Amino acid sequence: MAQGIENKIVVITGASSGLGAETARHLKKGGAKVVLGARRLDRLKGLASELGLDAKAVLKTDVTDRDQVKALVDRAIELHGRIDVILNNAGLMPSSMLDKLKIDEWDQMVDVNIKGVLYGIAAVLPHMQKQKSGQIINVSSVAGHKVGPGGSVYAGTKWAVRAISEGLRQEVKPWNIRTTIVSPGAVATELTETITDQDVAAGMKQVYEEAIPASSFARVVAFAISQPDDVDINEILFRPTSQLY
Repeated sequence: MAQGIENKIVVITGASSGLGAETARHLKKGGAKVVLGARRLDRLKGLASELGLDAKAVLKTDVTDRDQVKALVDRAIELHGRIDVILNNAGLMPSSMLDKLKIDEWDQMVDVNIKGVLYGIAAVLPHMQKQKSGQIINVSSVAGHKVGPGGSVYAGTKWAVRAISEGLRQEVKPWNIRTTIVSPGAVATELTETITDQDVAAGMKQVYEEAIPASSFARVVAFAISQPDDVDINEILFRPTSQLY
């Protein structure tokens, strides 16, 4: 068991694959009790079976729907009586050059990457304030620190996550709530599969040739969670050692 993780109640959005699924595996191995949400219920059920979870520990969740995010958090409270951590992990990256005018994709990124995080915060705050404890982990990106051609809107959403998280950090001090931003570089996930701009997709493919496994992200999340209650890891930015961008 991992010290500082055992028996913590952790809600993860976007848990059906990639970063979310691997983090669920890692935390469950460390003794945490995970409650998982994602749009693809079939994959969630498969992960629940793999991890030996109660069927009620997974719930179909579209983070663009505030009620569904609240229902996921409420499920954790129903099962365990509290929530210790939420990992607002669900995200999309259909990057494109602005002159391609892929406005529907811009809207998707705003809805999932920004509103989804806000809905996660809204769902857990009342519980964590009542408990006077908890940790909110929001997933940003290297793109939340650097902007490149084709990544304007995606980077904008990830800068927004960092801004929201920093404001949150300052606001929740009276309730002993911790906040963490995790900003990964090229980590192997399905994220790049959402890119429909072929020119941008080709460039991103080159970046992701050096991608590191999703387990690297899971270890970072576990590190942040495992700290003593008086230690607040506010932000971790990490990349493959070979990544220039």
